Amino acid sequence: MKALVIGAGGVGRAIANIASRRPFITSMVIADRHLSRAEEAVARVKDPRFSAAEVNAAELEDIRALIRKANPDIVINAVDPRFVMPIFLACEIENTNYMDMAMSLSRPHPHYPNSETGVKLGDEQFARDWNWCERGIYALVGMGIEPGMSDVFAKYASDHLFSRIDEVTILDGSNLVVEGADFAPSFSIWTTIEECLNPPLVWEDGRGWFTTEPFSELEVFDFPEGIGPVECVNVEHEEVVLIPQKVDAKKVNFKYGLGAQFITTLKTIHMLGMDRKETVEVQGHPVSPRDLLAASLPDPATLGERMRGKTCAGTLVKGLDKSGKPYACYMYNVVDNEWSMANYGDQAVVWQTAINPVIAMELLHKGTWKPEGVNGPEWFDAKPFLDLLEEYGTSWHIRDESTAGISVAELTV
Repeated sequence: MKALVIGAGGVGRAIANIASRRPFITSMVIADRHLSRAEEAVARVKDPRFSAAEVNAAELEDIRALIRKANPDIVINAVDPRFVMPIFLACEIENTNYMDMAMSLSRPHPHYPNSETGVKLGDEQFARDWNWCERGIYALVGMGIEPGMSDVFAKYASDHLFSRIDEVTILDGSNLVVEGADFAPSFSIWTTIEECLNPPLVWEDGRGWFTTEPFSELEVFDFPEGIGPVECVNVEHEEVVLIPQKVDAKKVNFKYGLGAQFITTLKTIHMLGMDRKETVEVQGHPVSPRDLLAASLPDPATLGERMRGKTCAGTLVKGLDKSGKPYACYMYNVVDNEWSMANYGDQAVVWQTAINPVIAMELLHKGTWKPEGVNGPEWFDAKPFLDLLEEYGTSWHIRDESTAGISVAELTV
């Protein structure tokens, strides 16, 4: 498979690192606005199949020109969600398959943002499904860790564990700390702000999609493998758009384990207006406050040596098991930063994100997954994906949540 990866930040670098260990990749171009970053990502894998290129992900024609030059089987979008549509449309025009880890941006309801949806995540992409189908190309959207593996868990639960699903809640949490830093997010602060300060999205059977106020429904969830209790709140996330389309559930929501201090910091960022995407004039120069904040914080890709702890992504499902008895379980993947740094040189959060598009590429290459048009991860059989996780160096588990509170029983799969 010939792949073009746009974005040589933390996730793009990790994709190259993971893909370099897989024989199904025949060539991979890593492209970035800063050619030096792409060249550094290629240099560290020491693999002749890999090469670097320069591209402006905000410019449709620039992306199209690179696609024509690289002639890939698939384009992997590894930049933040601002650039989804230029890359997505460039692939559509050039009749090239596409994959991303975050979908097109939402726009809140103009009058009732905290109760009704406006433009949802991914709406702009799904609106073009007909054209992708007619052209005989595909777009696999939301194929990171969350969304991505979390959606695969939901699909597996629906197919293999439950006869009725009452509730699906994606729960993400960690005990990661960055030594010497009071505030250093382990993932893109631009994306984190977008997810956490937008009105959270919820799905309910009979009501459809609706929104709530940011940081709603705070609860403490006890994450596995020593991470422990973390304060979790509703946030806007792609799983709430994707899962109800293929999994019959009465409720779907996403809760991010931010912790009290992080929540307070995000609220302060919002109060000061530093979350705004619109530019303001500073001494005659247009500046986006959010871009300024992102530029002021450490690059998450560089934090690995200073990070300690584990990160967990998982899906909590409640309902009736295949025999009709009440059942609840938490399906999850945990990555220890010490392990990912020792084995890959990538910090845990970006490595955990990057592994999923590479596994998906392998399943596409083998013909195991056969997308048509615009598809999410839950459009396909979950088992082949989960079967590959251990081969890629990680694992997944099921923790029984059927008893009151958190069960200590963990079933290794």
